[in-house]
Amino acid sequence: MNNVLNIVLLLAAATGAMVDGFSSVMPPALSLLSRSQFLSSSSSAAVSTMALAAASNQQEDLELTRQLILAHQAKSSGGVIESNDDQPARKESSTASASSTSSDRPENDLMIRAAFGETVETTPLWLFRQAGRHLPEYHAYKKKMNMNFLDLLASPETVAEVTMQPIRRYELDAAILFSDILVVPEALGIEVTMPGGVGILVPNPLKNPDEIDTRLPSIDSITPEFVQDKLGHVFGAVKEIRRQMAAEEKSIPLIGFSAAPFTLLFYMVGGSSKKNNDAGVRWLTDHPAESKKLLDLLTVIVIEYMAAQAEAGAHMLQVFEAMGMMIDDENFRQFCIPCLQKIAQELKARYPTVPLMVFARGACHLNNELVSLGYDVITIDGGVDRSTARDVVGDGITLQGNYDPAELIEENGKTVETVRETAKQLLIDLGPQRLIANLGEGLGGKESPALVEAFVNAIHEESAAMISKSSTKKIGF
Repeated sequence: MNNVLNIVLLLAAATGAMVDGFSSVMPPALSLLSRSQFLSSSSSAAVSTMALAAASNQQEDLELTRQLILAHQAKSSGGVIESNDDQPARKESSTASASSTSSDRPENDLMIRAAFGETVETTPLWLFRQAGRHLPEYHAYKKKMNMNFLDLLASPETVAEVTMQPIRRYELDAAILFSDILVVPEALGIEVTMPGGVGILVPNPLKNPDEIDTRLPSIDSITPEFVQDKLGHVFGAVKEIRRQMAAEEKSIPLIGFSAAPFTLLFYMVGGSSKKNNDAGVRWLTDHPAESKKLLDLLTVIVIEYMAAQAEAGAHMLQVFEAMGMMIDDENFRQFCIPCLQKIAQELKARYPTVPLMVFARGACHLNNELVSLGYDVITIDGGVDRSTARDVVGDGITLQGNYDPAELIEENGKTVETVRETAKQLLIDLGPQRLIANLGEGLGGKESPALVEAFVNAIHEESAAMISKSSTKKIGF
């Protein structure tokens, strides 16, 4: 290992930079790469610090170390470097590993790498409902535009602006399309309103199974062309978000999403979180054949809707079974799991390099039954015991979640210090690798932006320190 250290020191002196993983052994005079500089180097071509930990022998250690520094030097010199041995000059590669190649993979691809189980230098994070509600700029924009929530969703420009707001304020590792799960029922002809003060409503839900045929399009009519016609404004918004992200140099993944079929059925038959909580299960129980017919229809449109988001530029896709708490386990197995499996299988067949994430909110005790469905990331809500969360899903799945958003509310007595402490505990409990840090529930609006920022910073800083320490120990420093 002394040879490795010598090479690192010599190359670091030549480039004037060093990676975080070796910071503990570098003289103070040698500057460190900042997080943003490190992420802007080709993460797919450079060998990460953690790769050194996997080296099988001293010679491999040496070669991996050399590649790491040369890759950074290539970035600094425009992509072409001269090796200090007899090898020809090499151009920095933009090709990722076979499991996660994307034609336009963002510079900060931490989310994508974490989703596919690749090594990361710091744990990535984004937040459920990161746009809207808790941000003062969101409320100011709504007032300026004289629009309510549904109005904002109608225009690609307004959707893009609201999507951009949190990634301008925080160092988040992904943006998520600003939209709503009920745009899908709207596309099928179900009226959705927002009268004010009571949230979003479905004023005329399906009253009986006959209305599946009389009020909804047939399953055969749900084509890519149908989805483009009914939801083209959403895909226009995805393109506009990507344009603005490029203009503002926000090179992070954009997440597209949809509700899962049961959640859509739940609202379409009159269910809500405040009343008629049993509406969905009543339909499944009283009309099993018709419910399956409706779920099949919804599965097809969800697939086409999410596929169109990927085509428009979404880097990752999230499926929300947002009403998982409104269905019992037996019905979840019978009705929800087949839909979730078909969605994953079809999207993976079309877009194998697009990470798929799933969140069975309120039904995370069944996460072990989601493992085989084909998703790369399984989310845990606030009710999941972190001490067993990884054992439940096994080593082949990335976890997402499950920080308590109540920790971000100043009225609860929370501070920057308490946020850092609880964020660090999340990382200790779940580990900084194969994790996408997120919440166990979406931001509700009472959270302090200052504490949200503290959470984002704490996850990045504490995870980087943990990973660096682990890497240093593994390679013998």
